[in-house]
Amino acid sequence: MTRVLVVDDHPMWREGVARDLTEAGYEVIAAVGEGRQALRIGRSLEPDVVVLDLQLGDMSGVDVIRGLLATHADMRVLMLSASAEHQDVLEAVKAGALGYLVKTAGRDEFLEAVRRTAEGDAVFTAGLAGLVLGEYRRLAAAPATTDDTPRLTERETEVLRLVAKGLSYRQIAERLVLSHRTVQNHVQNTLRKLQLHNRAELVRYVIERGLEAD
Repeated sequence: MTRVLVVDDHPMWREGVARDLTEAGYEVIAAVGEGRQALRIGRSLEPDVVVLDLQLGDMSGVDVIRGLLATHADMRVLMLSASAEHQDVLEAVKAGALGYLVKTAGRDEFLEAVRRTAEGDAVFTAGLAGLVLGEYRRLAAAPATTDDTPRLTERETEVLRLVAKGLSYRQIAERLVLSHRTVQNHVQNTLRKLQLHNRAELVRYVIERGLEAD
């Protein structure tokens, strides 16, 4: 059963989202209204998916994403926000959100987005996917600023490609016949070598270096 953490500072909306998820067969481990609560629960219980609002009372959703992914880089975050402003979308994705859904989405669209997010797919409200793809292409086309990029081992590169494709640590471990801890160590070593912080930055690195092709 997919475990979900719901974070939204509007009680009626938060309760409605949690109820829809539970009725659809998801395990809602908590439904909270503050970013600091989300960080504590997310770090300790490690949900598969975090459904997160952009604007919270105590901190921004973008800061929550960064805080969660700093300790659990494979956590999957689906933004569920009232804002469709391009800057808000790009900031959330750059921070590490896997998808971005506007709150005008219907129940079925929302549940499908959660399902796909849990599987590692990037999910966006219609019209926003092109925006994000265009930004990644722009970044990929930008000239490199340095040629002294640290060298990755063959195994680190292999793990990096799979992380960028959206596989969880557990899925990568099964595919490469490694332990979960070994995969975690490879990812943390790669992040440290490349001076990156989360999954979104890893994906950007893979695109820029043309590593997505097997």
